[in-house]
Amino acid sequence: MESALGTEFGKMGEGVMRYSPNPICCVIDTRHAGKTVRQAVGSPFDVPVVATIEEGVVLGAEVLVLGIAPSGGKFPDTWDAPMEKALKNGLSLINGLHDSLNSRFGHLLDKTNPSQLIWDVRTPKPSYPIARARAAKYDNKRVLMVGTDMAVGKMTTGIEIYRWLKEQGISTDFLATGQIGITVTGKGIPLDAVKVDQAAGAVEELVLTAKDIDVVIIEGQGSLGHPGSTATLPLMRGSCATHLILCHRAGMKTNFDNPDIKIPPLKEFIALNEAVARVGGSLTTATCVGVALNTFHMTVEEAKAEIEKVEQETGLPATDVIRFGAEKLGRAILG
Repeated sequence: MESALGTEFGKMGEGVMRYSPNPICCVIDTRHAGKTVRQAVGSPFDVPVVATIEEGVVLGAEVLVLGIAPSGGKFPDTWDAPMEKALKNGLSLINGLHDSLNSRFGHLLDKTNPSQLIWDVRTPKPSYPIARARAAKYDNKRVLMVGTDMAVGKMTTGIEIYRWLKEQGISTDFLATGQIGITVTGKGIPLDAVKVDQAAGAVEELVLTAKDIDVVIIEGQGSLGHPGSTATLPLMRGSCATHLILCHRAGMKTNFDNPDIKIPPLKEFIALNEAVARVGGSLTTATCVGVALNTFHMTVEEAKAEIEKVEQETGLPATDVIRFGAEKLGRAILG
């Protein structure tokens, strides 16, 4: 997570620390070496932060996860040397970026060690069927996370709601559509690496694998309000969503990497997402039933005040699923 711990671009590492079933032995970021993640940036993980690959190996590391999610998903050229060092030290690599590390570093894999591998998470199937609104034939609840921007907590919200539903004994599944969700669950589709014409079909195919599940939680990607994003539309088309949860970073007024682009009032943005989801052959009426707020940068009292403000503005239940749990949104979905 070099130079990314505690930033918007560190969401891959943050997601893996929070949700991976595998133990995390350390985080690499020279800026905070010698501290724990909690001490460095306040995230609730007592994982040591180190400066080098070698320190990670000493601590027992077996796999190096590229814990960054930069705009455009490009592999940093300055990371060539660390990747080579990791492979030569016997580590496997998990890569959620667009660039294929198998083609770049595959020749460095130890042929005598069959357990060493490079997993390029964003590797789609060669082709997917064209979407035909087939999911609309089923009467289960298909709940899509939508966002006012990138990196506002769509994956986190989806997993937290899924966990709450599962704890209640509800028939549910979480369908990953991005690198973090796929990495922590071991399944899903790398939507932003799929050809545009096949993207809705890839979502539809994924959603149909859960056609017998009562409540399907679909990981959101991008935003209708971001000029660089095309992912929300195929998610709506392919899933034929019946419910939406709006995800928003509390208090944010503009795109975090496009400050000239303003985020519309939440009520207007909800209406936009509902309108788009309801047309174009989806055959379903998608309704936003709640708002998930990311209030990490606020005090607890500030967060509570913001939640109350958003509930009054939108007329919908709102919460921060990490701070206050997902029950409010889960119950809104169940109706």
